[in-house]
This record gives sequence, structure tokens and C-alpha cells, in this order.
Amino acid sequence: MTPWASALAVLQLDSQDDVQKNLDTVVSFIEEAASRGAKLITMPESMNYVGLDNAGHAEEIPGGPTFQLMSEQAKKYGVWLHCGSIYEKNPNDPRPFNSTMVIDPQGNLAAKYHKIHPFDVVIPNGPVNRESERICPGNEIVTVDTGEVGHLGLSICYDMRFAEMYRIMALEGAQILLMPADFTMPTGKDHWETILRTRAIENGCYVIAPAQYGVKPKFQAYANSLVVDPWGNVIARASNHPQVITAEIDLDYLQQVRRQIFTLENRRPDVYSLSRTKQ
Repeated sequence: MTPWASALAVLQLDSQDDVQKNLDTVVSFIEEAASRGAKLITMPESMNYVGLDNAGHAEEIPGGPTFQLMSEQAKKYGVWLHCGSIYEKNPNDPRPFNSTMVIDPQGNLAAKYHKIHPFDVVIPNGPVNRESERICPGNEIVTVDTGEVGHLGLSICYDMRFAEMYRIMALEGAQILLMPADFTMPTGKDHWETILRTRAIENGCYVIAPAQYGVKPKFQAYANSLVVDPWGNVIARASNHPQVITAEIDLDYLQQVRRQIFTLENRRPDVYSLSRTKQ
């Protein structure tokens, strides 16, 4: 590895409605990833529960049992854990948050992100899905500079379709864009890889996309977990079953790419603007 490179692992899971079974698999995969040298271990959306009772399986972050278990694993192996997402209790709304948590090697919560964009789709004379009826949307873009494994930009699944969010994170220093997902088969086969590679290219960032596999209560998950480098090359891809895949994150290479593709520097903020909305 180069001086600014580190090993990454992506867990592809088939999470169902048995939380303990799901977490047993996660713990086993973390052990495998750590044994393969991973310093950053990433997981998909809904890593501990996929079912029909999101609110009933919501936990506190930090303090809940899934956080406590992941904290122990981070300390045990001395790794950074990006825990995909779990449902988080919301003190102000019966709808839980869909929340990412990043845990440092000392077991501390380094960052937390609430999914901003619910998957609300209403097709005339066709399917209707309003995730906002079940999940409370977040209102803050979140990045975290780990120092050791890079500057992370956090998002969840449907967020990936909103390019402006990732440009803001890249402008604020993000080097690695994390997109855990439980993506559907119909859109996955046509859009998944195209979107991920586009976000990598346009922002000069690594894109890490851990995905769910398997038949879920409402759909077939697309799987196909990917790691994309800043040039847009797929450098790791999961096959069609639960597994651990690994890749190297080389931040020196990221800087080389950014010195060739000037999309961040050649913006025209005198003509248009892009910024966070103040809360």
C-alpha cells in the first residue's frame, strides 16, 4: 500500500426480521474483514432488521443494543465501523429515523446521520410507496474526518439520486462517499451502477456502496455491492450471495485524479450557488 492507503471491507448481507441472527452474521463478517486487514468496515442499509415493523425495532443511538455490540466489535479489532443503517428511536415523532452510525476504534460514536430523502414514489395507475409515512426524514448533511481512513460523507440508499448533496460533501472535504442501500431489483439493474460511478467521477471521490441481498418482505433486493474509485472504475464487486469483499482506498491516487479532472475547481459560484440550508 502507498503511505495514504488503507484497506476497506464491504459486508453484503441478507438481513431479515430476526435481529439476533442478523447481528450474528455481522459479527462473523466483521471478524473475517478484520482478519483480512480492513481498517474501515462498512455495512448496508437496515443491517440489523428488515421487516414490516420498523418502529417496533427502533433503538437508541448511542446506548441501544446494536450500538453497544458494534462498539465492542470496533474496540476488539481496532477498526472503524460504518454500520450501514438501523432504525433509531425518535423522541419527537412515532416514526423512527433511518440512521447511519460511524464508530471509531475506541468504540465511540464518531458520527450519526439521519436519511434525508425518504423513498416516496407515486406512479399514476401504478405502485405507491411513501417511506415518509414510516420513516422521519433527517435535515442535516453529515461528514466525518476520521484522519486514519479518510474523510467520510454519509448517506443512505435513495439519497444517491440527489447529486447536490454529494457535491456539498465533496466541497467540504469528503473523500469517500458512503451509500449503504437496500435497493430494488427493477431500478437496480438499470440505475445502481450508473449512479454510483457518476457520483464518484463528478466529485473525484471513492464511492462505497454496501448492499442488501435476498428476498425481502416487499421486494427482491438487487445486491451487487460495489467499490468505485475516483476515476469511476469498479475496483470491487460482490457476487450474488452474502459475503465480505475488500478493496484498497488510496488517497494519494484520489489526489492524482483530482489534479486531472477539475470539476471542483472549475465551478462557477459567481453564476450559481450550492450550500447547506441553515437549520
